[in-house]
Amino acid sequence: MSAITGIFHFNEEPVLIEHGQGLMRALQKYPADDIQTWHKENIFLGCHAQWITPESVGEQLPYYDYERQLAITADAIIDNRDELFEKLQVDRADRKCMTDSELILLSYHKWGEDAPKFLVGDFAFMIWDEKKRMLFGARDFSGSRTLYFNYNQQRFVFCTVIHPLFSLRYIEKELNEQWLAEFLAISGVIDTVDTSITPYKNIEQVPPSHSISVVGDKITLTRYCTLTSGERLKLKSNEEYVEAFQEVFQEAVTSRLRTYRQVGAHLSGGLDSGSVVSFAVKTMSTENKPLHTFSYIPPNDFKDFTPKQLMPDERPFIKSTVEHVGGIKDHYLDFEGRNSFSEVDDFLEIMEMPYKFFENSFWQKGIFQKAQEEGIGVLLNGGRGNLSISWGPALDYYSILLKKLKWIKLYQELNQYSKNVGGPRLRRLPNIVRLAFPVMNRIFPSGKTYLFPTLINQEFAKNTGVFNKLRDYGMDETGWFSTTNIYEQRKKHFEDVFHWNATNTKATKISLRYSLWERDPTNDLRVIRFCLSVPEEQYVQNGLDRALVRRSAEKFLPDKVRLNQRIRGIQGADWVHRMIPYWDTFTDEVQQLSTDKRVLEFINGQVIKAALLKARKGVRPEYATDPDYRILMRSLILYRFIKNFD
Repeated sequence: MSAITGIFHFNEEPVLIEHGQGLMRALQKYPADDIQTWHKENIFLGCHAQWITPESVGEQLPYYDYERQLAITADAIIDNRDELFEKLQVDRADRKCMTDSELILLSYHKWGEDAPKFLVGDFAFMIWDEKKRMLFGARDFSGSRTLYFNYNQQRFVFCTVIHPLFSLRYIEKELNEQWLAEFLAISGVIDTVDTSITPYKNIEQVPPSHSISVVGDKITLTRYCTLTSGERLKLKSNEEYVEAFQEVFQEAVTSRLRTYRQVGAHLSGGLDSGSVVSFAVKTMSTENKPLHTFSYIPPNDFKDFTPKQLMPDERPFIKSTVEHVGGIKDHYLDFEGRNSFSEVDDFLEIMEMPYKFFENSFWQKGIFQKAQEEGIGVLLNGGRGNLSISWGPALDYYSILLKKLKWIKLYQELNQYSKNVGGPRLRRLPNIVRLAFPVMNRIFPSGKTYLFPTLINQEFAKNTGVFNKLRDYGMDETGWFSTTNIYEQRKKHFEDVFHWNATNTKATKISLRYSLWERDPTNDLRVIRFCLSVPEEQYVQNGLDRALVRRSAEKFLPDKVRLNQRIRGIQGADWVHRMIPYWDTFTDEVQQLSTDKRVLEFINGQVIKAALLKARKGVRPEYATDPDYRILMRSLILYRFIKNFD
């Protein structure tokens, strides 16, 4: 909704207005409905506003409350407004027009530095408390909005994005090798485990689930939210769990529809986005307002090479959802001529840092462009659904039944699961045994263990001590998590704050580019707390994996989608196919990379050369899953970033 920025001088020296103006000028690359600043002695606040919600239209931001002597600038949409109105005893006549930034300010006035604990939504904000001479701010629990800062003994400067900070002559641009080491050492799509650092040595960020207070020249980061599996929800029947889920999820979806513009949604053929769309239409139908859906499809000349249980083109399932739900204006987008390679420079400009999700980068950006053309204000997705609303891994749950010697229930479940999925029930027993007793994998290995090629230069890794650091977060020398227990992985996912940092960095910055807000009801704090409280037997039941959302979506989704356990959509399988016309140009640039001494200080040159040798021999679409090809793309993205760094 806004790009925010500010300067605070510790020594009471007045902030030069040209410094504040420099920050605001740097934000002009983004569209804005309004641009405002607030300046008083040694504090400057700015807001480059994009109006999304009805209350934000014409909002005064930064806003100064003369009575309370508090000033705020905020990039926020708050979803639990009604709850806050009651707790803060806001007069009913004032509620409809009250802005989210005013709600945050009132929350801070009542609860002080505990205020972020009471907020549900996507937010980053900074408050100047004139009485305490303190700057206080926070980022929401999953870091849906970014907040960067620089400080020294004289001043503290913050901004939603990074590049405006370099408009100030006293902030130097220097590569952060610790960030780079983590980015290269981690084999998955996570960028770093340390969410306080950035690729720039002098730029830090407020981590997700953290608040920041600046008093004098002292800066304190405090974690205010930790998600754990607490007390289990105990209801009397399956039906009561379904009703309870529907209530909390409907509230989360409905609260994210608040915009004076059109509403859109990503839609695949699966459960998560389908559930978001169907629950959204239920609310929107009362207003006769259509929901725009945007679905990525492969180009017409793509030949499906994937196994029969995978589906790169999900249109049969998507159209089934659209027809069943109704009230939808559906868009199917193949983005002909675009590919992961052609979009690298523009995506680096959006992200301000290297990224790993190149397979989907070009079409995700394309959907935002199309949504902007359709006048969308809020673009829904179901990105966190696998670990919240559609949790429920069947074979892992059956391994628990095996360990607890619940033979009869295991037999019944396996029998029904095999009917749903296909194939003989006993075929899955060896896998269940290995999940129940991991020691079996060491005694009787089932095959060669797959290892993602190590991209980081080993000398660089040693000098930075990166693998020692990763070990503290449960990762081993492969650059990934050492535990195979999926329940432990889920637990760690919500306890740690780094898992979604890269994804939410993309969400903030691409939203700013196209002046619309990506919102995920499956990532709602209320939904996640509910899902973590639900007993595991509600998630796997009667041969259904992801059973709670499947039962809850009855009548919301067609059975073709709701009960599908045989086919899984796979987006991005066509990334190599799209790059074939550019393959020689791509490999030529990788060849340059392989001899660039500056880059080879960080990257494992032998791995690059081996992968390049393979790539030079020819290319076929089915190489999309080849780790060597993915290594080359990641390396090229980093190469471009380093080349353009200065």
